Amino acid sequence: MKTSATSSPILEVRDLYKTYRLPRRQELKAVDGVSFSVMPGEVLGVVGESGCGKSSLGRCLLRLAPATSGQIVFEGRDITHLPERTLRPLRQRIQMVFQDSYASLNPRRRIGDLLAEPLKVHPDAKGRKRSSAEITARLHELMELVSLPITALARYPHEFSGGQRQRINIARALALSPRLILADEPVSALDVSVQAQIINLFADLQKQLGLTYIFIAHDLAVVRQISNRVAVMYLGRIVEIGDTDSVLHTPAHPYTAALTAAIPRPVTGLARPVPLQGDVPSPINRPSGCRFHTRCPYVQTRCKQEDPALHSIHPNGHEVACHFPL
Repeated sequence: MKTSATSSPILEVRDLYKTYRLPRRQELKAVDGVSFSVMPGEVLGVVGESGCGKSSLGRCLLRLAPATSGQIVFEGRDITHLPERTLRPLRQRIQMVFQDSYASLNPRRRIGDLLAEPLKVHPDAKGRKRSSAEITARLHELMELVSLPITALARYPHEFSGGQRQRINIARALALSPRLILADEPVSALDVSVQAQIINLFADLQKQLGLTYIFIAHDLAVVRQISNRVAVMYLGRIVEIGDTDSVLHTPAHPYTAALTAAIPRPVTGLARPVPLQGDVPSPINRPSGCRFHTRCPYVQTRCKQEDPALHSIHPNGHEVACHFPL
């Protein structure tokens, strides 16, 4: 994947927090001080175990859930607290593909109606309402982009396989020609062979349309196929981020090394297995110091007392939040 030569990020996330209020005055920090940027044409993979905050981060970025604090800057504009009326035109340029391909589609509506809805709601690039002929032409373009027949437009979601439904969801995300697409576990519910097809489709569309992706997944093997950079999350925070090859071939954080070792099929050049002990701590009562120290095979006294910040370990932008990088 090639990134744009421009120096301006399409998305900047600055010290973002998302806290959920629970009974008995408890708090769950799903996103805990996350910062990163995404350049135009880049594919950033966000990985981690279930419950690490990946999906909460994605929902905050799209303003589907309000951030507790921090900043989300899209195309140079702070959208963190924009009112819905002001935010609505921006939604054309940032779209999402959800994990559950069936739940994402209204089962009572035909595919053509589902894909036409955003084209009817939002004006075109010149601010004009689209005609029926323009909408029909665009629907045909979308079917071609995701390799589905035109006849699919007259059918209902239950008439398609999981992979086909995910192609339809991708087509809907592309309908308004967005600049940034956030894909939240888009292949985790699919068979392995179908996963490969959808990943290849994402890659082909990225090259063809110059798209920018944030690709959320728990499978590093999937992320490795499509991402320029990888951000590894643990208990709400990014613990390692950098170029995909650098992070996966020479992981600096013990958690990243354990994730690479857990890939269920042989991938040459990855780190040797590093055993993990214990379970993921409760996000309500996180451990003091480094949040990974309760499972880290290299834990030292400092790890239990001081929470490490992300710091650079390589000029290529490889950063890690660890007192004693590997």
